[in-house]
Amino acid sequence: MALPLTFAELFPASSAPHFSAEHTALMPTYARQPIAFVRGQGAWVYTAQHDAYLDALSGIAVCGLGHAHPKISEAIAEQAATLMHTSNLFEVPWQEAAGDLLCKAGGMQQCFFANSGAEANEAAIKLARMYGYKKHFKAPKIIVMTGSFHGRTLATLSATGNEKVQKGFYPLQESFVRVPFGDIDAIRAVQQEHAEITAILVEPIQGEGGVNTAPQGFVYLEQLRALCDEFDWLLMLDEVQTGNGRTGQYFAYQHTAIVPDVVTTAKGLGNGFPVGACLANGKAVGLFGPGNHGSTYGGNPLACRTVHTVIRTLYEEEVLGNAARVGAWLRDEFNRQLADLGVTVRGFGMMLGIELPKACGELVNQARDEQHLIINVTADKVIRLLPPLNLTDKEAAELVKRLVPLIRRFLTTLTA
Repeated sequence: MALPLTFAELFPASSAPHFSAEHTALMPTYARQPIAFVRGQGAWVYTAQHDAYLDALSGIAVCGLGHAHPKISEAIAEQAATLMHTSNLFEVPWQEAAGDLLCKAGGMQQCFFANSGAEANEAAIKLARMYGYKKHFKAPKIIVMTGSFHGRTLATLSATGNEKVQKGFYPLQESFVRVPFGDIDAIRAVQQEHAEITAILVEPIQGEGGVNTAPQGFVYLEQLRALCDEFDWLLMLDEVQTGNGRTGQYFAYQHTAIVPDVVTTAKGLGNGFPVGACLANGKAVGLFGPGNHGSTYGGNPLACRTVHTVIRTLYEEEVLGNAARVGAWLRDEFNRQLADLGVTVRGFGMMLGIELPKACGELVNQARDEQHLIINVTADKVIRLLPPLNLTDKEAAELVKRLVPLIRRFLTTLTA
C-alpha cells in the first residue's frame, strides 16, 4: 500500500509549470506541437522567451475577441471573487440574463447551458429523441451528413461523418442516417426508407471537414428548413464553430431568413471559458421538463457572466461587422494572390479555408517556425484560418504577408 506523499514531495521548489516533451501523467490524446505559450494579447500569443506569434487560429475558433480581452478578463475576475457556483438547484440570475441575451441574438426562445460543444450537441440529440418519443416512435432516427463533426462523446461521435475518429469505438449508436452534405435529393430518398425520422442535424459550414460550404451555399439551409416543415422534423443546426460572430453574423443561419428549431453553440461563446449552449425554438420548445436533462456545472454564474459579457462586447464594439469586412478582404486577397496555383479559397467572415492541390500538413510547422504564424490544416489539404473576429486591417495584411510566400514556395516546389 502506497504511503501518502508529504507536501514537500507533492510540491517541490521547482514545480512551477513548464513545457516538457514528456507528459508522463497525461494520456497521449494529442499530437502536441513543440511549443508553449504563456500569455496572449489580442491576436498575438507569446512564449516564455517573449517571442510573439500571430494567432490565426484563436484556439480553434474559441477566442473570437482575441486573447486577454480586458472586458472579459475583468468580468471573470470580478465574478470569480464574488460567486462561481451554486448548482442548478437554485435560481441563477446570470444564467437567466445570459440565456435571454443569447436567445435574442439568435431569434430563439429557450436555452440550456452546458460546458462544451459536444454536450450542447448531446442535448440536441436528446431533444430529437424526446420529439420522437412524443410521436410514439420506437426507433427514432436523425439525418446527419458526410464530412461532419459533432463531438467525441459516443452519441456525437456516432453522428460525426469521419471514420478516422470513430475507429476503435465501435459499436456506434444506430440512431443516425447519413447522407451527402448538400444533397437534398438524398434526404428525400432516405425519407422514403425510414418512417421514424425526427430531425436533421447539420453544420452550416463544415469546419473540421475542411471549411466546406454546400454547393448551393446558404440556400441549402433554406431547403432543409422547407423539408423539415414538410415532414414535421426538427431542423437542428450545429453552430459550435460557426456561431458567435464567426461568419460575420451572430449565427450562420442569419445569412438567410430561416430560424432553426434547435441550434447548438460553444467555442467563441465564452472566449476561452468552457461553456456551450443548446437553444430551442418553435416545436422544440417545451420538449424538456424537470429531470429530462441537466448539468452540474452547466450555466454556473461564472460561465454565464462571461457569456453575457462576450455577447455584449461583440455588439458594443461592432465586432460582427469587422469580421464580415476583414474576412471578405482576406478571402479576396488570398484568391487574388494564389489564383495561378490551383488554390481554392472559401468561407465567410473569419472562417476561411484555403484548399491546396495536395496534402499540406507540413505548412503548420513551417508557418510557426519560419513566420511565427499559427495556422491549422484540416482534411489533409485545407489550411483553416480562424483568426480573432476583431483582427485589425494591419494584422490581416500581416497574415497575408506571412502565409502567401509559404504557400507559393510549397506549391512551386511540388510542381517543379
